[in-house]
Amino acid sequence: MSAGFYYGVEVFLNGLMTGVMYSLVALGFVLIYKSSGVFNYAQGVMVLFAAMSLVGIQTGQVPFSHLINAMFGTHLHHFGWQVPAVLAILLAAFIMFIFAVLVERLILKHLVNQDPIFLFMATIGLAYFMEGFGDLMWGSEIKKLDVGIPQGGNTWIEQSTAFLGGEDFYGFYIDSLDIVATVVAVILVASLVLFSQYTKTGRALRAVADDNQAALSVGISLRTIWVIVWAIAGFVALVAGIMWGAKSGVQFSLSLVALKALPVLMLGGFTSIPGAIVGGMIIGVGEKMFEFLIGAPFLGGATENWFAYVLALLFLVFRPQGLFGDKIIERV
Repeated sequence: MSAGFYYGVEVFLNGLMTGVMYSLVALGFVLIYKSSGVFNYAQGVMVLFAAMSLVGIQTGQVPFSHLINAMFGTHLHHFGWQVPAVLAILLAAFIMFIFAVLVERLILKHLVNQDPIFLFMATIGLAYFMEGFGDLMWGSEIKKLDVGIPQGGNTWIEQSTAFLGGEDFYGFYIDSLDIVATVVAVILVASLVLFSQYTKTGRALRAVADDNQAALSVGISLRTIWVIVWAIAGFVALVAGIMWGAKSGVQFSLSLVALKALPVLMLGGFTSIPGAIVGGMIIGVGEKMFEFLIGAPFLGGATENWFAYVLALLFLVFRPQGLFGDKIIERV
């Protein structure tokens, strides 16, 4: 095989890894939509807020230091300690749990039995509030996230594959962070599927999604279910924030990664957890291979910015429920 063929294989593999990164964000959307029928516009900001909280805790940053300094003329910035990565992750997960409780008590409980559009509008307001609150709490500067995940090209893979394409090929370049993200995503999806299918709470989540009133009539607490699902979505957002934050830094543009999760949802289906992973892989591989085979040679490049949305548009026309979503049936 020629070196060009193996470069194509490398692009394919990196596309798979990129797709998994997209899927980590899409999972949060699926969890909330699957249990409540509501599209959570704030999921991208949850990823950002979780990552900012993790960095702030780990580096010992004083919350609201900018506001405190402006009001009292002080110069507070950091407490002067470093929190171990594992403990910082646990504390950040606890913050996302508190966030879930507050969302339920302050927003969702007032919107029980309302049309989904009202809940969707509430998540839009929540997204903008969280973005401003995160800026006020942790500051807007770009932050470096380091929890000990290896980064850069995997030397072992590169050396083990260097012989494949002759003198013009130097081995597959696969980022170690992407490999870790893939392993984490597989474990996360397997755990969520088992939780949804084989636990009493998981079955209650699906019952609430099917019919709120019927679930309430058999004793399922809608408020408790909402806290659980938002807490799980917050944990998934934290995992996505760790991976994306370690890859590109924790900055406010991190919330925009949710835009790339939308085509993933359209392909995989809004109600399928495995579909989020498969859809992410299709998007990741598709945009990388299209750029490699067609975009760069014939279209001047930069096709990765729009390929996913064009593919999603085609799915909306021919299969609006996605590959794994529930089939849309309307009775008249």
